Amino acid sequence: MVRRHLHLEQKEVVGLRLYSTLSRRLEELTGDQVRMYVCGPTVYDLIHIGNARPFIVFDALRRYLESQGREVIYVQNITDIEDKIINRAKEEGVPPSEVAARYTEEYFRDLERLGVKPPTHSPRATEYVAKMVELIERLVQKGHAYVADGDVYFSVASFPGYGKLSGKVLEELEAGARIAVDERKRDPLDFALWKAAKPGEPKWPSPWGEGRPGWHTECVAMSMDILGVPLDIHAGGNDLIFPHHENEIAQAESLTGETFARIWLHNGMLTVRGEKMAKSLGNFAYARDVVAEHGTEAVRYFYLSRAYRKPLDFSDEALREAKQAVGRVYDFLWEAEALPDEGEVPEAFSVQLSALEERFHGRLSEDFDTAGAIGILQELVGAAHRLRGAGGSPAAL
Repeated sequence: MVRRHLHLEQKEVVGLRLYSTLSRRLEELTGDQVRMYVCGPTVYDLIHIGNARPFIVFDALRRYLESQGREVIYVQNITDIEDKIINRAKEEGVPPSEVAARYTEEYFRDLERLGVKPPTHSPRATEYVAKMVELIERLVQKGHAYVADGDVYFSVASFPGYGKLSGKVLEELEAGARIAVDERKRDPLDFALWKAAKPGEPKWPSPWGEGRPGWHTECVAMSMDILGVPLDIHAGGNDLIFPHHENEIAQAESLTGETFARIWLHNGMLTVRGEKMAKSLGNFAYARDVVAEHGTEAVRYFYLSRAYRKPLDFSDEALREAKQAVGRVYDFLWEAEALPDEGEVPEAFSVQLSALEERFHGRLSEDFDTAGAIGILQELVGAAHRLRGAGGSPAAL
């Protein structure tokens, strides 16, 4: 008999392959430092439980990378100026900055409730307007953008790679875009980099007159300023692939001539009876309310028990099952802590444990398969219970 301690911890940097939306294949993540950018919230309301999926999934990936000994520079922006914020402010009769400040604070409180580590950097869009103006000026100078009545648009035709992330064909996109034509645009697909000021809206000075930046420009300016290019990982929900992330690539690569991000990760949507969860549909629950009812561990388990790229259907029953599964793990750990440490387990169990550890890390190293890893964790709990029933001591694990 041999002594064996239970540690499903990564002790060194090992291979990790992640599915990149850009290349449509598994890509090796290399290096001891990982520069990671995750699109953050637009702070006009509390986040709902569907909004929380990327925050939990990519927090878990960050923790796994750090467990390997890698340094992760994790940047998540705060979109604190946008149409939804402006509309909310008008409804409440307060300045947009007041709405943004309130919900930024609430967002960080919700991250804590969800067990998410604070980002290394949390840039606010309003703090980077000067950088955005500079970026837009350079795009105009290089012929990738043009001015029209105080607005500035990116010329999609100037970037041959447009559509490479989403896999969309330019001609098909143009045909669909002709339904609503803006005569100020040279092409229906061109998108706003700068919006001319409107009465009662926040505004900043620029060479084209007062106005505010477009959403697609915000993430480019913040990520490039903090992390440079190329990013190692750019991540977000798959609803951002087009047009947001496609438009980010167009701007960044037109400016630098370099790859914007090596690996693009996108999580699937949270659904309710097969339909996407959305505030506009009214089929949502606030993240803090779900955590209050089911607990942080159950919510995280729920998200991580499904492959991150696949859709995940939300229900109270699914959360109750997740809570029970977490409880089974805790029951085993509490039982093990309460027993005297007999110090030894059978050789056969030690071999089985080593195999489980290897499979556990193997799952995580292939596109961060948390669902498979959790299945192996449950196998471990079951094996330990069988050992206990046979007279062995789980306290030796």
